[in-house]
Amino acid sequence: MVKHIIVWTLNDGYSVSEKENILKEIKEGLEGLKGKVPGIVEIKVEINPLESSNTDLMLDSTFENEDALKGYAIHPDHVEVATKKVRPFTKIRSCFDYEV
Repeated sequence: MVKHIIVWTLNDGYSVSEKENILKEIKEGLEGLKGKVPGIVEIKVEINPLESSNTDLMLDSTFENEDALKGYAIHPDHVEVATKKVRPFTKIRSCFDYEV
């Protein structure tokens, strides 16, 4: 199996309510990919970091194998979520993939 961890920082300038709505939409969009994208074993988005955190949200996902992760990256449903719900609202993205 392969773990795919991403952390993002949102763009500056959002009000508290705007930020809450953006985070909720990202969480629903990404977690909604399970069952739509082949090879996803588990997908969870954390949107309530502790004050000690320096990012706004984290994707913690597990895939059957590296090919499944590559397929996820180009799957139309994932591309739509990334294009409409994630990228327009984030300024920093860090990714860490590894085998388990």
